[in-house]
Amino acid sequence: MKKLFANILLLLLPFAAQGQMDGRANVYFTSEITPQSLVRIYRALGVEATGRVAVKISTGESEQSNHLRPDFIRDLGEEVHGTLVECNTAYAGNRSSTAAHRRAIEERGYNDIAQVDIMDEEGSIDIPVADTTHLRFDRVGSHVANYDFLINLAHFKGHAMGGFGGVLKNQSIGMASREGKTLIHTAGDYSNPGQVFGNRRGQDAFLESMAAAAQAVHNYYGGRVIYIDVMNNLSVDCDCDGHPSAPRMNDIGILASLDPVALDKACLDLVFNHESTPGDDSGPLIERINRQHGRHIVDYAEQIGLGTTAYNLIDIDRQGTGIANVPGESGAVNLYNVYTLDGVKMLDRASSLDGLSPGIYIVNGKKTAVPLR
Repeated sequence: MKKLFANILLLLLPFAAQGQMDGRANVYFTSEITPQSLVRIYRALGVEATGRVAVKISTGESEQSNHLRPDFIRDLGEEVHGTLVECNTAYAGNRSSTAAHRRAIEERGYNDIAQVDIMDEEGSIDIPVADTTHLRFDRVGSHVANYDFLINLAHFKGHAMGGFGGVLKNQSIGMASREGKTLIHTAGDYSNPGQVFGNRRGQDAFLESMAAAAQAVHNYYGGRVIYIDVMNNLSVDCDCDGHPSAPRMNDIGILASLDPVALDKACLDLVFNHESTPGDDSGPLIERINRQHGRHIVDYAEQIGLGTTAYNLIDIDRQGTGIANVPGESGAVNLYNVYTLDGVKMLDRASSLDGLSPGIYIVNGKKTAVPLR
């Protein structure tokens, strides 16, 4: 009984830390995009990656792709003593076989900073899915069993098929073997990579399959997952595109959370709330996301219980020199994105709600009452 209680407590602790107990997840933010700030935002989460740590990245389809570079990742990898992990692609390209993928990894310089593991090099394993609407299981690289803790390090950007790619995509498509990727893309119909683009079920079924697969990996690790989205090089095209369109929107920063749904939702809000100016235009990325109904994945992921779309956005740059070891403490500053019920934006990443008239607003994705003062 004591062992059972301890295991339950272990699963609950991350949710308590991320603010789940009051219905909101804590999402940490820094506008600095440097190797040092990547480590700093990891530390701000207050959860240590322990045991055999996998750091899931994308190695990029070509040197012209917008994947996160080795020099940017190096310090975090050393901090957690992690192994960089990837899986082969289902589509034909320079990462569709282990041999070709290893050449690409060498060319990109990832071998110079850490050990790199291609998780489906020795095949696949099937792990359970909680949501069986489309998938009967999630087929992932067999090496997922070699790790105790996962750091999901994603580059947030557009995507030709999903609308956008963040931590949910990086943990679903990204952790799946070639056959598993095909099952997700086709909502469970096919496992032969030659049929990866044979989706007969429609766009929402594909997005829902990604959400279910991301949840399967989260559950497989017992919630021992840290999620990070890097919002730079905000092209409409994914890192799987060897010749991506140039970004039209300026870099935003790095966000991190223990809740993948809240994290991707916060990134989406920063894009959709962005005030475009000449040379800093969010329009193309918004159009790409809307065209593919991309935001549906976060709503569905919340529906199946993977996380929440309600969050507190906490700016670690405004905390002075200290880092909050426990979320919400040490003077962490909440940021607020506020809309009226009619969808009119009132505040954008504001540090307080002062100045709002009493009433009901949508604050960081959740209906909130602002009382008389």
